[in-house]
Amino acid sequence: MHKTTIGIVFLLLVVPVLGAQSSESLRIGPGDLVHIIVFDTPELEQHLRVTDAGELPLLVGGSVKVAGLSSVAAARAVEDALTKRNILINPRVQVIVDDFATQKVSVFGEVRAPGAYTLSTSRSILDVLSLAGGLTDVANRQIVIKRSRSDEKVSYLVSNDPNTAFDTAVTVNPGDTILVPKAHIVYMLGDVRAPGGYTMTNNAAQLSALQLLARAGGTLPTAVPSHARLIRKTGSGFSETPLPLSAMEKGKSADIALQPDDIIYVPFSYLRNFAVEASGIVATAANAAVYRF
Repeated sequence: MHKTTIGIVFLLLVVPVLGAQSSESLRIGPGDLVHIIVFDTPELEQHLRVTDAGELPLLVGGSVKVAGLSSVAAARAVEDALTKRNILINPRVQVIVDDFATQKVSVFGEVRAPGAYTLSTSRSILDVLSLAGGLTDVANRQIVIKRSRSDEKVSYLVSNDPNTAFDTAVTVNPGDTILVPKAHIVYMLGDVRAPGGYTMTNNAAQLSALQLLARAGGTLPTAVPSHARLIRKTGSGFSETPLPLSAMEKGKSADIALQPDDIIYVPFSYLRNFAVEASGIVATAANAAVYRF
């Protein structure tokens, strides 16, 4: 076989497959401009706009439902229609999306420049967050991506470890919406060096009691950490349990993971407000300053 002929056959067989694989993650939707190629039958080649009903009105063969399908799946649907309606015996079809009707991705929440950004193709979540200026200091690293074509919600952790961040990065498609929520807050109050509210902005969006104590600068000499209390929000109000911070610091008691809105209160010496009520502590937490570390 002549070299030129071999080259043409290679392009016809390989290039369509490669093109289909690169756009496999994108789904066809109403308003998209689609290019249909029927090999060996150039008269059936068409450029069509997907209707509001999600269909392609073919020149022959009627309308074919393609909304929600990948380019490869849409090509198979067109082949089935041409075969079932006796237009062609064994058609080979390629479907290429020339233009997606929705070309923007929306980024909301705790990014430095929220808004809608134009995408011409799928891009990494890290690229899109960069377009929005990156995360703010109080952003929750567990973010959510809502797919425009399927309403699927995908979670992604923006890891502080660069290898993990790159290796686990997901793809964002035109029309998707990204929500970066605000990090949860926990409170360290009482006789500590820097009482206040602290955002759970570490890599896992979690904090332990000792980690929170370290952020607050530790206890003061007049504190009674052995009588610390954990005040936790419940469905009916607040619960209060003893928290042996002294034993935790000495390794005699296990550290505990905190939940959003938890309050740790370290009492002052026996001579200074040792019996502060939980209701008063909760009221103080509502007005506590947030330290952004």
